Amino acid sequence: MSRTLCVMILALMLSSCGGGYKSPPHDLDNACSIAVQRPKYVRAFKATERRWGVPVAVQMATIYQESRFRGDARTPFRYALGIIPMGRQSSAFGYSQALDGTWDDYRRATGKRRAKRDNIRDASDFIGWYMTRSRDKNGIALNDARNQYLAYHEGHSGYARGSYNSKSWLLRVADEVEARAVLYNSQLARCG
Repeated sequence: MSRTLCVMILALMLSSCGGGYKSPPHDLDNACSIAVQRPKYVRAFKATERRWGVPVAVQMATIYQESRFRGDARTPFRYALGIIPMGRQSSAFGYSQALDGTWDDYRRATGKRRAKRDNIRDASDFIGWYMTRSRDKNGIALNDARNQYLAYHEGHSGYARGSYNSKSWLLRVADEVEARAVLYNSQLARCG
């Protein structure tokens, strides 16, 4: 067998394994199922809740909305003339879909120079850090999934200006994040 063919077969075998924890868990509508499949996620969420005070369900609902629990999530490509790739829509990456500049701010502020956006522990800690800043800058309660998400999406200044008010689609998404946080919270209360 040629070396090229062996490499191709190995790549196919590895890709069929699901890519470890960067692939999403199954049944994303069930927080208990996510917890059973990914106990590492739950440990990360609880550590963030202890450190920053952001409830586990709020973190999970945010990650669901941003990446559907995909560690390697990226924004889609932009195309010129419908066919020529012009780069990605933004630098958002990972579970939390943090932008390059905001991620750099987080690493500087927390001293976590080696933090990675495709690491669930780092991504959840980032969400805790960011939402705590939203509370401090904009007075948003840490358990207010809807407004925390609006500030997460629009940035602290955009939220303060009310930029989200002209985006009916974003208001709908923020309502969905809030509903998912309520769902996850009730599920987690039942499954422990």
